[in-house]
Amino acid sequence: MIELENNKYELIKDSRNGYDLEALTEKFTDYFVDYDYIVGDWAYGKLRLKGFNEKGNKNYKKLNDISLLDEYIEKYCAYGCKYFVLKKINVDKK
Repeated sequence: MIELENNKYELIKDSRNGYDLEALTEKFTDYFVDYDYIVGDWAYGKLRLKGFNEKGNKNYKKLNDISLLDEYIEKYCAYGCKYFVLKKINVDKK
């Protein structure tokens, strides 16, 4: 479990050992708090972050649909890049 900006996240995918807590902590801002998922990918030695949502999220837009994650990785990330996916844990849901 990872805590960022008072929110808890679970690492659900770590492709090619892309997860780096120190780099994530430096890059993460409160901009990402409203997203259900945070995807980090590496290009030219730099971490890029992008937020994604499930359809039930009030901030949902097709552009950030988590079901299109594979397409995003294929089209917008460097070929064979290291990346990771964090899922926000909603502590209110039980």
